[in-house]
Amino acid sequence: MGDDASIRTRVILVRHGEAAYETDGSGDSGGSLTPTGRDQARRLGRRLASFQPVRIVSSELSRAVQTAEIAASALALPVEVKVGLQEYDVGDERGRPYNPALFEPLQQQWLRGDLSAGIPGGEDGHAVARRMFTVLDAISARARGATVVAISHGGAIISVLGSIAAGHPDLPVDGDDIPGCDLFVLGRGRNGWQLIGRDRP
Repeated sequence: MGDDASIRTRVILVRHGEAAYETDGSGDSGGSLTPTGRDQARRLGRRLASFQPVRIVSSELSRAVQTAEIAASALALPVEVKVGLQEYDVGDERGRPYNPALFEPLQQQWLRGDLSAGIPGGEDGHAVARRMFTVLDAISARARGATVVAISHGGAIISVLGSIAAGHPDLPVDGDDIPGCDLFVLGRGRNGWQLIGRDRP
């Protein structure tokens, strides 16, 4: 997929750093960065410097905010928290032990571009992508040709990638193929959103 020559605004979509969670249940809304996660966030700040971002926004979940704050300190930018960038709602699985046999096929389905499925009682991929793009559209409209960073979560990022770039060679192999502080460069032009590239940590 080639770059759209009309692209002026870029959004760098980043997964938060490695985190330790308060519970073993799925859908934990907390989580604090591990020492490894903090190192990832510090390196992220240095990696982002070459993109010259003008703004950093973050999911309201603590692991994302911590990642954003550490990275932003290297760029002398404030962090803005945005509702809509949070991880997807796991519905009936909330609080239950993580079940890879349930979550991994779901995320692989989203990566293939089929966002119709979701965890019972939770969000399907279309709902996740819709709220994500509500935020991405708003921040890109304000960026006016500049670059903005958005710190989010693995499953939420997968919903975006599957909706605009199914089959792209830079897509993750599966839902576990997005390490902490992995980043995806998105561009918005006359033809809408597209995946420009990926910068692995």
